[in-house]
Amino acid sequence: MYQDLLLATDGSDPARRATEHAVELASQLDATLHVLSVSEEGPQAESKQDRLRNEPDAEAETAAEAAEEEARSADVETTTAIRHGVPQEQVVEFAETNPVDMIVVGTAGRSGLDHLISGSVAEEIVRNAPVPVVTVREQS
Repeated sequence: MYQDLLLATDGSDPARRATEHAVELASQLDATLHVLSVSEEGPQAESKQDRLRNEPDAEAETAAEAAEEEARSADVETTTAIRHGVPQEQVVEFAETNPVDMIVVGTAGRSGLDHLISGSVAEEIVRNAPVPVVTVREQS
């Protein structure tokens, strides 16, 4: 039933936990893991770029490569893709246009004012995805 899993990663701590979960799940299901990282564009990306002093393209590539390496070390068949744009939109579009059975994404578990200001990429993916979504919370 689940032969093609999509892992959305940005290299953050929640994304690394989601990667661990996705690799284990893909291994158990003998599924292919499609790793997607999005080079963010727009106002939120500019403030993030200033804070991190990093190039969005390089950050996306590094995140995808790290997830791919973890999957391959577990003998999980893997593909990678880098897209540009708004992360939640790109993840949903990828799932709509590729043979994906499930999405795995990390969530920081923000609440209150922080959530209202920044929103939730994971929440938007859950709301709009054409397939089931597994969210992996950061350990507290």
